Amino acid sequence: MIDVNDLIALVRNYNPRTNADLIAAAYDYGRKMHAGQKRYSGESYFSHPVAVAAILTEQRLDDATIVTALLHDTIEDTKSTYAEISRQFGEEIAELVDGVTKLTNLQLSSSETKQSENFRKLFIAMSRDLRVILVKLADRLHNMRTIKSLPEEKQVRKARETMDIFAPLAGRMGMQWMREELEDLSFRVLNAEARSSIIRRFITLQRETGDVINKITADIRTELEKAQVQAEVFGRAKKPYSIWRKMQEKQLAFSRLSDIYGFRIICQSEADCYRVLGAIHQRWRAVPGRFKDYISQPKSNGYRSIHTTVSGRDGKRVEVQIRTRQMHEVAESGVAAHWSYRDGERARNPFAVDPAKWIATLTERFDSGEDHDEFLENVKLDMYSDQVFCFTPKGDVIQLPKGATPIDFAYSIHTRIGNSTVGAKVDGIRVPLWTRLKNGQSVEIVTAAGQRPQATWIDIVVTGRAKSAIRRSLREEDRERFVKLGQELARVAFEHIGRKATDKAMRIAAKTLALPDESEVFARLGSAELTASEVIQAIYPELATQPAEVVDANRPVIGLTADQSYRRANCCQAVPGERIVGITYRGQGVVVHAIDCPALAEFEQQPNRWIDLRWHSGAHAPVHTVSLNMTIANDAGVLGRICSLIGQQKANISDLTFVDRKPDFYRLIVEVDLRDAEHLHMVLTALEAESDVAQVERYRDLNRKP
Repeated sequence: MIDVNDLIALVRNYNPRTNADLIAAAYDYGRKMHAGQKRYSGESYFSHPVAVAAILTEQRLDDATIVTALLHDTIEDTKSTYAEISRQFGEEIAELVDGVTKLTNLQLSSSETKQSENFRKLFIAMSRDLRVILVKLADRLHNMRTIKSLPEEKQVRKARETMDIFAPLAGRMGMQWMREELEDLSFRVLNAEARSSIIRRFITLQRETGDVINKITADIRTELEKAQVQAEVFGRAKKPYSIWRKMQEKQLAFSRLSDIYGFRIICQSEADCYRVLGAIHQRWRAVPGRFKDYISQPKSNGYRSIHTTVSGRDGKRVEVQIRTRQMHEVAESGVAAHWSYRDGERARNPFAVDPAKWIATLTERFDSGEDHDEFLENVKLDMYSDQVFCFTPKGDVIQLPKGATPIDFAYSIHTRIGNSTVGAKVDGIRVPLWTRLKNGQSVEIVTAAGQRPQATWIDIVVTGRAKSAIRRSLREEDRERFVKLGQELARVAFEHIGRKATDKAMRIAAKTLALPDESEVFARLGSAELTASEVIQAIYPELATQPAEVVDANRPVIGLTADQSYRRANCCQAVPGERIVGITYRGQGVVVHAIDCPALAEFEQQPNRWIDLRWHSGAHAPVHTVSLNMTIANDAGVLGRICSLIGQQKANISDLTFVDRKPDFYRLIVEVDLRDAEHLHMVLTALEAESDVAQVERYRDLNRKP
């Protein structure tokens, strides 16, 4: 374990003005609080907070963060309290220690829904002071470095949690070195065999080809000397997990992987970066599509660098990163560079991002209260995405993940623009909305008043912001449609009992049914979550009747003799609730017609064949097929929405036939299984309220035989 003097010396290396007494006091306090506690390995527990503090000194962080590292487990694991830490070390440090404690208490490796809830809390904690997550990341890094002492089950759980949450979070914050180490340490636990295999292949490759890294490094230095540019060159092989992930993504064997080496060139000025780029591209052929200029278009976490991949010695692909010393410091520390010290002063790195602004851009889109699974999906989308940079017609730069579409572009400008998008132009040419955007393109969004997002957009967009806004709009649109439908259903139902569905009546229904307001009553009526009879009973319980007996689906009509069979006439398809009459056929039983069926005219001179029938008054099963003649818009997703809408009314589609297909509409006959006339009315009303349904009516065909 590092002693207190060595720890203070590590801090003094970058901050000679450090408050050594404060660090010594925190060291002494933490050691006393953790006295007698042991880690799984048998070491003194306090060796862990000291190691976490040492990791943070590598990032040259301020005294408050170092002291927080020494005390980060005291509130959780000892008798120490917030008040005591505040009294001895100040309010700032107490707040930081409390923040780390709350993060530690989040059970991030539980079920998916719980995980997403805690991810939201994690971002809220970060938004208060980003140093909390810096301490937590260092805490997790040391735990992963010493994970072998844990039980196997706990190793796997911690490694999975690290791979899913903490490693990508470190990457999102710009701390790429920490992300790579966390991934590799997790990979060692989760797939030790694959990791060992890659390392063995690396050793074999080095034995066959010699020290490729030193050779290529020497080649680059030679080119820099020719260009008369002073710069440092570093080379390395990529981490085992990075190689394994590339093998999985591209489905390549190790022998076919080419860009497994990376080189970094640290220049003295931004102008030198571009001179180096020119020298590299003159000497080696650039690989198309693998050039990214993050100097002219920095990442949101402050990262700046030029990335290019070239075919180097013996045709091997090598990735080259070119940046200045200040850019390199931000690339190593990410957002943490904001707190870095040099020679006792806060480092004034012009490329360091203000953490408050950074966390605001990261969390602003997640304030809308969408469900937790959507939140987790959106966070992961933003964390793992690569980037493209496109321009508005005015020249403003819009940063988007790789694979983004014009719809993503529209929503990144404003939700209102995204919702009203009807088309897009890329570099002046009209393109489909599903077009994947490329770096440097100019995008113009065409909007129209009254346009609403389409359900199919969910599968087109890639940004969390766009997905969230589209889902929110669709929910609101469905609600408006259900409210209108519910109002119509309520009006008809109340007319049947001689009452009116007034606002006052519906407010009483809402109160009785424990719903927020009358709008919610209408919405649930329209979505078939409530029935009209339930609403009426809530207001007029005296009108409630005993539950109707369930009618035998094989004998739903009254008036037949025991030996008479029946079937419904195909021409009129009578349903319970409609007046009916039976016509007898020799050897064929009785055919049931609606009383107003035109086909009955041919039997007027045969009164002896008529039988007076009526439907049972009980509850009928939805087995009575009715044909609906519909005209709908010929557009993506419309038919699916129509089928879903019918299903929402608890009706089943038994058959569907297209009658006519035109460029802008379809006409079709839909066979729907219903309970009764009221059920039919509900389905027709729901379909009439759908904007993509131009016409719907009951289909009666006199040419169809009984």
